[in-house]
Amino acid sequence: MSSVPVPLAQAGALSSPDMAWMLISCALVLLMVPGVALFYAGMVRSKNALNTIMMCFGGAAVACVVWCFAGYSFAFGGEGRWFGGLQHLGLAGVDLAAEGSIPHLLFAVFQATFAMVAAGCVAGAVVERMRFGAFVTFIALWTLLIYAPICHWVWGGGWLAELGALDFAGGTVVHINAGITAAVIAWVLGPRKDFGRQALLPHSVPTVLLGSGLLWFGWLGFNGGSALAANETAALAVANTVLAPCASIIVWMLLDARRHGQVTAIGAATAIVVGLVAVTPAAGFVSPMAALLIGGLSAVPSYFALLWRTRTRLDDSLDVLSAHGLGGAAGALLTGVFATAAWGGASSLIEGDLRQFAVQLLGIVVAAVYSGAVAFLIAKGIGLVLRLRVDARDEATGLDVTAHGEKAYADGEGALLIDTPLPSMMADTPSFKLATAPTHGDVG
Repeated sequence: MSSVPVPLAQAGALSSPDMAWMLISCALVLLMVPGVALFYAGMVRSKNALNTIMMCFGGAAVACVVWCFAGYSFAFGGEGRWFGGLQHLGLAGVDLAAEGSIPHLLFAVFQATFAMVAAGCVAGAVVERMRFGAFVTFIALWTLLIYAPICHWVWGGGWLAELGALDFAGGTVVHINAGITAAVIAWVLGPRKDFGRQALLPHSVPTVLLGSGLLWFGWLGFNGGSALAANETAALAVANTVLAPCASIIVWMLLDARRHGQVTAIGAATAIVVGLVAVTPAAGFVSPMAALLIGGLSAVPSYFALLWRTRTRLDDSLDVLSAHGLGGAAGALLTGVFATAAWGGASSLIEGDLRQFAVQLLGIVVAAVYSGAVAFLIAKGIGLVLRLRVDARDEATGLDVTAHGEKAYADGEGALLIDTPLPSMMADTPSFKLATAPTHGDVG
């Protein structure tokens, strides 16, 4: 989408090609939920793989339901500068009537899939230590109080849209927002008990690569569908979504090789995500060659931010801030450098116009400050009512068993199933020790 989804502002005739493309795009974006779940699950220790997947799926489900009840209205239910309105609460007035060339309901559901993906992104910073119930509660409030307002500012006719901020498919709305939120809640939670004391290694690199591949495939709908029609802009967005990650991979591999003489698969998978994130705000506004530059340039700050983070006490478990937050910020800024009217954007720095760059920078700063401040308040507020962290014994056992009563990998008889609540003290019993004995697939 451009800064404002203009097709919703004007009624028109339904277009079968546009509807077909948007239906496909909805399916592609929805595929990104299992994509991010697998991407994250492969990076954690095997005893937390299912919990990581459930954080992504559970958070996505909660975000979708909250979006339908109130989030969509807050984002697109009015023309206020700061807040949408209440006219679409419970999807009131959201029907099959034409809004532009697609049904209003189709647009609302397409937007819901974006909120779902954003919720999954946040999970990557808090895995292996946050209580499942506290996390989904956080996501419910985050969707209403952070995601929906920022969405309105940029896409719903709010104040950033009035200034002309360019965010084609969610560099600010989704990725900067999720990245800053993730860093803040990781800081509130504190590090995992083993952080800085032992290597917390990915348990399945092929799963990480599979997840990144699914994300790349789904992102074609994420960016291409943001044109809201089967048109030239959609074609440009899809092309740029193919190109940018390729440049990111090449730059990341060069940085890896220069640093330690090896090219890592985890690095390549991360580079794919960074390139996708960076091109997202620019996908329908820049030329294909500019998309390659955006992909390559964005890899550099994310790469070194990831290295820097490992030397701090910020346990952003899966580097959501480096990949999504910084990648989104780099992409938003570079949109202000490379966007051109000839490719569907606006005059920017490359054409001698400093104003667009300044507007992009303002959008980044305001979204980051608002997201971080409100995320902190939400997390602290929830902490007054619910425990945010699991206890040390559950963290040591692994959240697959203690939170869900299942294991991702099992020998012989099959997965462990528990149909009653599992107190931590049961870990002292011989039967529990037998049931949860590490298998050859366990790491950490």
